[in-house]
Amino acid sequence: MKRKLLANDAGERTFILILEEGDEAFACLTAFAQQERITAASVTAIGAFRSATIAFFEFETKNYKRIPVEVQSEVLSLMGDIAVDDEGKASLHLHVVLGLSDGSTRGGHFLEGHVRPTLEVVMRETPAKLRRRRRAELGIALIDIDQA
Repeated sequence: MKRKLLANDAGERTFILILEEGDEAFACLTAFAQQERITAASVTAIGAFRSATIAFFEFETKNYKRIPVEVQSEVLSLMGDIAVDDEGKASLHLHVVLGLSDGSTRGGHFLEGHVRPTLEVVMRETPAKLRRRRRAELGIALIDIDQA
């Protein structure tokens, strides 16, 4: 993964990250956010994956149904945010829309993606600290603005 700081103004940093073939995107983005001590940011990306795993949150069971995408796909849109979890670690919440060769799409909660050939990511940090807390009644962790 290559990276460059594009802007740094009043605590607001903007990075571009260029992931390369074979990189696992979710792990790379999490590691980068942790390394840079990012506590609040937005993320956008485009590119392509050789394979990916997305998920759909089934509210009734409070579980994510994993959806493997085992073919080459275009990342038409990847977006989300970064906060910190209860342990103070970077917590990414990302959604993705993948375009397939027949023009159909698959989309959902982004869990994993193996880059081929590239993924271009823009990460915009804000000078804040967002906290993501687990909500037992929902079965998921959500940003708690009362803790920001």
